[in-house]
Amino acid sequence: MNFTTEIPILKNPNPIDYNSKIVSLGSCFAENMGDKFQYFKFQSAINPFGIIFNPVSIERIIDRVVNDVLFTEEDIFFHNERWHCFEVHSDLSHSDKAELLTNLNQTLVETKKKLQEASHIIITYGTSWVYRSIEKDFIVANCHKVPQKQFSKELLSVVTIQESMEKTIDFIQSINPNCSFIFTVSPVRHLKDGFVENQVSKAHLITAIYHVLNESMGVPPSGARGIFPSYEIMMDELRDYRFYAEDMLHPSQVAIDYIWERFRESAISETAYSTMDVIESIQKGLQHRPFNPNSESHKKFEANLQSKIATLVAQYSFMQF
Repeated sequence: MNFTTEIPILKNPNPIDYNSKIVSLGSCFAENMGDKFQYFKFQSAINPFGIIFNPVSIERIIDRVVNDVLFTEEDIFFHNERWHCFEVHSDLSHSDKAELLTNLNQTLVETKKKLQEASHIIITYGTSWVYRSIEKDFIVANCHKVPQKQFSKELLSVVTIQESMEKTIDFIQSINPNCSFIFTVSPVRHLKDGFVENQVSKAHLITAIYHVLNESMGVPPSGARGIFPSYEIMMDELRDYRFYAEDMLHPSQVAIDYIWERFRESAISETAYSTMDVIESIQKGLQHRPFNPNSESHKKFEANLQSKIATLVAQYSFMQF
């Protein structure tokens, strides 16, 4: 008897391998998956401007990157002894104004190069609920703990999300027409918005992705587009609170590992599996803490480990351990 509903996932027609270059953008779940790519030593970049939850803010930052719109003093502000930018995450905030602008514009240049070279763009949307700065009249990526009275809260419509997704794809394809896109909805629940409101938010995202992907099927674009059902896996296959972290909002590590396995099965080429297995054995070896570091057995273990690393680096020069 089967006690779970397994979601069928189509194989990606353009699977990821060790020649692929991946850019992951979006919510904190994008970072969970991005960490897996980095653990297995794929060529990947994760959220260069930090975590961004909503589609419109992702579109805005991609527009800026692709069209070389540099950040200026008008784009930053001082609050709680630090300089911030409403278009990026607070991880990029800085105590020095000039340093923040330099860092932001350097990241713009680096991100454009990564997008131009990427074989796969993975975008994870977290929410349809957004905050609009009343003073500046645009949707922010992060409020930076500015008082709530300075924002109005809005729910993005399906049409708005769909248009934002299409613009994001168009911007990226203008500099990289052959990259593949994988869209997914974060399984993290945003219950501060409310239980019903969270479901409405996720439904808007899922519906918009569905329309964008279905409408692109009639006239295939240069780069493939697909969806990975991470939200659906969490809601159906992992329908149990034991698969949530202590806050009961985020997936537990067990859930993240399971969703990654489903992603591997559908989106990563089988030709990469043997290399992934070797890398995992190396990673576990590097984490090993010996009882006696000077013993002969440990020296042999270290020599074998270094030999594995040298063999991989000779084959894939971009790998670093």
